[in-house]
Amino acid sequence: MTHTGNPFGQVLVALVTPMTADGEVDWPSVEKHIDDVITAGADGIVVTGTTGETSTLTDAEKIRLVQVGKDVSAGRAKIITGGGSNETAHAIELYKASEKVGADGLMIVTPYYNKPTQAGILTHFRLVADATDLPVILYDIPGRTGVPIKYETILRLAKHPNILAIKDAKGDFSEVSRVLNQTDLMYFSGDDVNVLPHLAIGATGLIGVTANIAPAPYRAIVDAVNAGDLKTATAAHRQLEPLVRAVMTHVPGTVSAKYILHGLGRIGSPRVRLPLVGPEEWEAAMIEDELALVTDVPGADFSNFRPDRNAAAGGALPKVSGTTR
Repeated sequence: MTHTGNPFGQVLVALVTPMTADGEVDWPSVEKHIDDVITAGADGIVVTGTTGETSTLTDAEKIRLVQVGKDVSAGRAKIITGGGSNETAHAIELYKASEKVGADGLMIVTPYYNKPTQAGILTHFRLVADATDLPVILYDIPGRTGVPIKYETILRLAKHPNILAIKDAKGDFSEVSRVLNQTDLMYFSGDDVNVLPHLAIGATGLIGVTANIAPAPYRAIVDAVNAGDLKTATAAHRQLEPLVRAVMTHVPGTVSAKYILHGLGRIGSPRVRLPLVGPEEWEAAMIEDELALVTDVPGADFSNFRPDRNAAAGGALPKVSGTTR
């Protein structure tokens, strides 16, 4: 398939997967949350990614998240599936199933835990990209996978007709510039604190955790950069800084985002699945101290923030039957 233009969007939310207090996926909350972030300015949703707790979702849940995303978005935003696998055959199986139910694109993470060579990484990405007609975003996050996608490997992968973009979460700005200069890949910032710097040197957009809480200022930053208005983009970036710090500094972003969303009354429970757990008392206190510094961020009014530290404590096992593969 020939992919033209940008098939992903620019303001992509790395969606949390809302869950009930006992650890099951809260499907009504999923629908509401997707609608909320799209209404607030997101034009892309990444379901079943790292922030969506892909490691502890079942295959059936991953596929259903794509279906629900497509139904709720109703064409207003692209639905990208990020729930791959470190087993190539299993990743292909998942992505084919996601394509069948309507996914608009794939985000393929570097195989984790196995620590493959660059040849193995290259083969994994190529085989998965060959297996569907969907456009692909490479996901480079060595802090979680244990291995980076090296520059030379990125250049080789960029020649694949379905591989159109990369999500960068390693913060090497010199490499970003080199890849932008030498390939046609779109770059997506995968580090919330560096969204504006990435955009300023040519990135296409972002795939953000903090955007679960406040997509509107990211929309403002992207639109301002598109218009060449760095002053407006910088002002929005500065307003977001304490919120980004609250979400990304003290506990895993999934945990803090759910804690904050629940405190705002936007999801029914802050629960995460084990081995993730909610913030401890001192961690929650630090998150709340950061939130006290947030002012004038569109869509993030903390005047009625009501955190429930007891509800957030601990984790939960999913109540599902069958394999969790």
